[in-house]
Formats: sequence, C-alpha cells, structure tokens
Amino acid sequence: MSMSIDDSATVREGYPRPTPDIPNNVLEQLRLTDKVVVVNGAADGIGYAVAEAMAEAGAHVALWYNTNDAAIEKAKSLAGSHGIKTQAYQVDGGRHLMVVGDFGKIDVFMANAGMAISKPILEQTIEEYRKQMSVNVDGVLFCAKYVGEVFKRQGFGNLIITSSISAHIVNVPADQPVYNATKAFITHFGKSIAREWREFARVNIVSPGFFDTKMGASPSNLQEAYRMTPLGRQGNVKEIKGLFLYLASDASTYMTGTDVLIDGGYVLP
Repeated sequence: MSMSIDDSATVREGYPRPTPDIPNNVLEQLRLTDKVVVVNGAADGIGYAVAEAMAEAGAHVALWYNTNDAAIEKAKSLAGSHGIKTQAYQVDGGRHLMVVGDFGKIDVFMANAGMAISKPILEQTIEEYRKQMSVNVDGVLFCAKYVGEVFKRQGFGNLIITSSISAHIVNVPADQPVYNATKAFITHFGKSIAREWREFARVNIVSPGFFDTKMGASPSNLQEAYRMTPLGRQGNVKEIKGLFLYLASDASTYMTGTDVLIDGGYVLP
C-alpha cells in the first residue's frame, strides 16, 4: 500500500538516512571480501554459477542443496581455487541452522531453488501441483522466514530471489500454468517483504528467461524459445553471474523491491 497524504506530511524520526559508507571505486564496490553468501539450489545450473561468482568476488559461500550431493565437491573446489571458506549443506531436518554458527553471519541469501512440471492444468495431478508449490513457493517463504530473522538480529542483510519471466507473461511456456503462477507469487512476495524489511535488509528479484540448464527450454519448446527471443538463443549461465554479483554487492545499495529481467529480450512487445 502506498503512503497516504497524512503519512507523507509526517516527518519520520531518523530520516533521511545516511548514504551507506561504500567505496567510490566501482570495482571495489563489487568486491565481496569477507562477506558470507548462502546460495540455495547451488548444486548446478544458475545456482552453481551464482555460487561461483560470489567466490570469485571473494565471498565465503554456503552451498545449499537438496539431493544433488555434487555440491559437496564443488564447495571444496571453490574453496581451493579462491582461498575462501565454503561449506555444503543438505537442506533437511534443520541442518541449515548451522550456517550462522559456522560462518558467524549471513550477508546475502540467494533463494534460488526451483522446479517445473510441464503439463497443462487439466493433465496435472494434485500431487504434482503440491510438489511445485512446495519447492517454488513454500521453499522461498521458508528461506525468507529463516534468513529474515537472522537479518533482523544482525541489523543488515540482502535477500535475492530467483523468479522467472513466467511471472510476467502467460505464454512462457503455456503448458506450465502452475509453475508460472508460483513465480508470480514469489515475485510479488519479494516486493512486499522489501517494504516490510526496509529497516534492516534489501530484497530484490531476478527473473531469468531461457538459460541452457535443466530448467531451460524443454526440447518441445526449444525452437519457439529461439524464435521468440530477439537474441536468437538461450542464455549461458556465465551471462547471469554479473547480475547476481551486482545485486549482492555494495554497487546496488540503492536497489530494493526491484524485479530485474534477463531474458535476451523475450518479453519485448
């Protein structure tokens, strides 16, 4: 809800807030030295690319995964290559509560895990619907509940939610109505908590188009994705690393509640 006339006439104590004490040099702003970043869904695809970007910028990285234990060796590899601290956590039974104990804080949390079942709604079972809701909606909400409490105690934090261009248009692709709806939910949820958490944390959303991962265009939709995307291809995950780094870094300290599309132009009229 926007401010009323009466609200806007009221001088709030402590305003205007000071500008954050960040470096003037933009390359220094992008460094994440000694920051702690948690990436959910970090075993492969966009999630691992993001974890890699954070490590390359000097952050300590906690890689959350569900069933793909490739995250364990990938965490070790990132630590060895970049001289940082890493740890892989299988997110079940509350093991994620160990992160603050192991790292001391959380500066940035990437709520990235997601899944899709490509079936028209009349062919989809209630169990399939619930599975997508569990991962795409409940998963993000539970992450926000957990890390929001951490951010509030710390007095600082940065949540980045991976959504999809499916939240913006209904034909991407048309046989994923539940997936599209879940992404619309988390996009607007992210904007809402950006305002709720304004005293202690930033929240932004990234909405990717088709990237060449297991969550990218299905074989039946591949040619359509090429045709509808002005750049004529799917994205490579290395092309999204810089966007997540920007949002995680001090270069974006005046951004919150923003939904950033990175889709090769797919949603252009």
